[in-house]
Amino acid sequence: MGKKRKIRYNFETLLLLSPFLIIFLIFGAFPIIFSFFISFTDYSGLSPKFSLVGLTNYIHAFKDSIFLTALKNTFIFVIGTIPFTTVFALLLALIINSRFLPLKDVFKAGFFLPSVISTVVISTMWMYLYSADGFFNKMLELFGSQPLPTSWLAHVKTALLSIMIMDVWAAVGYYTILFLAGLQSIPEELYEAARIDGADRKALFSKITMPLLKPTLYFVIAINTIRSFQIFSEVFTMTGGGPMNSTQTIVHYLYIVGFRNFEMGYASAIGYILVFIVLIITLIQGRLLRSEAI
Repeated sequence: MGKKRKIRYNFETLLLLSPFLIIFLIFGAFPIIFSFFISFTDYSGLSPKFSLVGLTNYIHAFKDSIFLTALKNTFIFVIGTIPFTTVFALLLALIINSRFLPLKDVFKAGFFLPSVISTVVISTMWMYLYSADGFFNKMLELFGSQPLPTSWLAHVKTALLSIMIMDVWAAVGYYTILFLAGLQSIPEELYEAARIDGADRKALFSKITMPLLKPTLYFVIAINTIRSFQIFSEVFTMTGGGPMNSTQTIVHYLYIVGFRNFEMGYASAIGYILVFIVLIITLIQGRLLRSEAI
């Protein structure tokens, strides 16, 4: 009797889960498996015919000067944005969480607003700010500096930096809310007990806030790393990888290879190189942060 109930229970569970499982298998598991397979082929996407080429696509990637440039630019973007995004988000969360700040909900909504606006819309708006007669050039003129003759996005030395500045501005609000949630989960009794023992603000932050905020910090850094390595919409909208590939990134180059050059096998190999890089980096981050966060 018990066995029949268990079989019936399992059947009903699978029946209820079947819509999700079917969708996941078709649109999740199958593309992952298929793309990994075609990364070892010369599949173009235009013809069902292809042949196995082994590791040729992976080897070709590290001989491809544009891919190496995209790899370098992506690492510059990740290293140049994550520290600023994390620090600014933490500072804003501490300010909002303070007992003396009025209209906290207004500040939270204002900082979070860029996170719910389309990246394409934000990128288009910042393109005007970076234009020759835009906000940033006007600020340079105001402070007596020589403005750039054209858009900031048209110069090799400033294009990637411009996208990084915009990305920090757009992303900091989302991570501020995450840090704020972590801060509000810390029991107030701990601070009260520490104040009774004579702890100052510096001691409260170093001995209570940061140790208990380590899980949130690890989560923020991990998802920020993954998101930053996948930067695409900003580059696609603002520069298209130019000028002279100075803003070319891995995902944008993957898009060009796969959907413009129709080299789906090579594009899949680039995608799995990116997966491997992100996996290694997040594992290293976990080793460094998770042991202290638990």
